Amino acid sequence: MSGPDAGRFDDDDDWEDRDDGADRQPPVETDQDGHGSEQPPAATDQSNDVTIADDGYVRWFLNTNDERVAITRDIVSSVAIVAVIGLLLFTVSGVWPPLVAVESGSMEPNMERGDLIFVVDDDRFVGDEPVDGTGVVPMETSEGHDKFGEDGDVIIFQPDGSEYQTPVIHRAHFWVDEGDDWVAQADEDIIGDTTCEQVNTCPAEHAGFITKGDANSGYDQHRGHVSDVVKPEWVTGKASFRIPWLGHVRLAFEDFFAGMAAPAPVIDVPASAVDVMDPQTLSVSALGATGVASVSTGLAVAAGRTRD
Repeated sequence: MSGPDAGRFDDDDDWEDRDDGADRQPPVETDQDGHGSEQPPAATDQSNDVTIADDGYVRWFLNTNDERVAITRDIVSSVAIVAVIGLLLFTVSGVWPPLVAVESGSMEPNMERGDLIFVVDDDRFVGDEPVDGTGVVPMETSEGHDKFGEDGDVIIFQPDGSEYQTPVIHRAHFWVDEGDDWVAQADEDIIGDTTCEQVNTCPAEHAGFITKGDANSGYDQHRGHVSDVVKPEWVTGKASFRIPWLGHVRLAFEDFFAGMAAPAPVIDVPASAVDVMDPQTLSVSALGATGVASVSTGLAVAAGRTRD
């Protein structure tokens, strides 16, 4: 085109079809004041075209953007991750559950309430001079086998061998044979002037461990009678290491669901009262509030329950 109309085109013409060397711009819309604004490109179709018919159930489940399926997928993924971690922990520890959460303070300061404790089978990570037939090194014979700030292994056991009582986590102090006067073998600073005749677990009716919580004033087999002499078969594991505070998650879950089921009364017994009360009148509930610390298992959801 030449003449006065050169370089011009009608609005109805396709500007993209004109190419006379000029730097052309796409048309813009103008408002009443003549100000123009370029129109944004049309949005592309972001819809999800994954279907069961075309892609099968597995690919559809993994790729669909359906909100309900996405929520289900996230839940399944989380459960799978927890299961894999639990399996790895079980492989290392050899026991299930491999974690316990400390509920109270009978092992303070070496274990605090809310600590998460990793537990291993008693035949794993064995120190020097364990008791024959066990993997447990008691405090009495420990030579540099330090666990949780003191000598000797910390064990998890079923008190009196009962499957219906909450397991206990305390330190193994020494080993006794059947018929032994274990009171005579005990530390005088702990047992005091008590004699075997004054203790209903003495002489020992069977071989086993004498145990004690680090923060408690007496042995489990004496004051409060937490348990009889602990047979090796009552031992379900050894404490290996602790993760501070993480056990509070598990405890919170348990408190919440226990409260929904049936709120239990709280028995608050001063620690000093435990020393003077008749051991026969001390219930497990009272001990749980004082000299015996209860423990619940983690991974926040996976496991049983113990007390220390």
